[in-house]
Amino acid sequence: MKNTALKIRHLIKYFHDPSTFQVLKGVSFDVNKGEFLSIVGKSGSGKSTLLYVLSTMDTDYEGTLEINDQLLTGKSQNQLAAFRNEHIGFVFQFHYLLPEFTSLQNVMLPALKLGRLSVDEIENNAYNTLRMLDIEDQAIKKASKLSGGQQQRVAIARALINNPSVIMGDEPTGNLDSKNTGAVIDIFRELAQNHKQTIICVTHDNDFASRTDRTIEMHDGRILNSLL
Repeated sequence: MKNTALKIRHLIKYFHDPSTFQVLKGVSFDVNKGEFLSIVGKSGSGKSTLLYVLSTMDTDYEGTLEINDQLLTGKSQNQLAAFRNEHIGFVFQFHYLLPEFTSLQNVMLPALKLGRLSVDEIENNAYNTLRMLDIEDQAIKKASKLSGGQQQRVAIARALINNPSVIMGDEPTGNLDSKNTGAVIDIFRELAQNHKQTIICVTHDNDFASRTDRTIEMHDGRILNSLL
């Protein structure tokens, strides 16, 4: 159990609008600490819905979800929000940076919300995170002035600022060219291998998936394959 970062059992999910439809059909699997996992499947296979449940943002499901040995099923929205801010980092296809804020300010936001460190400590950590991602030289530039690849690096830095144990990505390279896609994959591999952070990404990119430690293939709401 010590090596398990995430555990789901018998996950069932329905949509009810415009009519009732079962989108997840008894999904169960574990993710190990420090594992870089990709989830693939055709549109409508349930992979994005699955990620949304794993992220704790969707609580309308049957089954159980545990992260870091904590049972999250049944917790209140406030409890889940607090858990997410401390334990989960998010990287999306669209970076969702605040355009008029600098790179540094965008990275600092989740840590300021968590409120466990002083502003000076948070700023120092944000600089260090930007440096780790080789983008420290863009720290005081507004997000709107960055290239797409730079914006995604800043988004990854923001996801890392609270030192989360799990990072979840929803098509994190979907808007990037091949060079920047490769750079993001390298960053994720470094985080998993050397920093023991667990990475779970939904992707349509087979090349991306081929470079992860394991790939879960979804089909019609079920796991079709789980490949190393």
